[in-house]
Amino acid sequence: MEFPTDLSTYTLWSAYLTVASLCLTIVGFVLKWGIRFRLVGVTGFMGVLTAGIFALGLGLYTRTEVPNAVRYALVYDNGANQAVISVANEVDPSKVEATLYQAADDLYSFGRVDREGNQKLTVRLRTLVHPEPGVTLPLYLGEVKRSLRVRDDDQIQVTIFTDKFAQLPQNTNS
Repeated sequence: MEFPTDLSTYTLWSAYLTVASLCLTIVGFVLKWGIRFRLVGVTGFMGVLTAGIFALGLGLYTRTEVPNAVRYALVYDNGANQAVISVANEVDPSKVEATLYQAADDLYSFGRVDREGNQKLTVRLRTLVHPEPGVTLPLYLGEVKRSLRVRDDDQIQVTIFTDKFAQLPQNTNS
């Protein structure tokens, strides 16, 4: 027997049971049953259980995997419309593009707002380079802009800074 994995089904049935419990509690008070106060507890528990299942259903989103994306670390996020991620410096433009798509999807949230009015989330991708001993410089390799309002945005704008790849250290193992 297969059980549905969509928590909205469980939330709906739990809500039905909560309403039925509430009706039974009201009948218990009208008829002055001895268990009427226990029914209040059952109804309260069912309400909390229904709210918990509903909240759990809001938090469980499937994470999409973008092929060719590399592991990244979130360096900066203002919680609104800007974020910066960092990757290792052994990347190429195709990996940067895939990673930007992955980060744009991962960092999307309903709670983000834009104070500047353009309604776009901007995620910039950087790596660190060491031009000489004791000096570390951030090198921005690309950025992605996506809508703050639309979950499945089909107008994502990816910009790869191809001229910056010449500044990356060359791999001496190949």
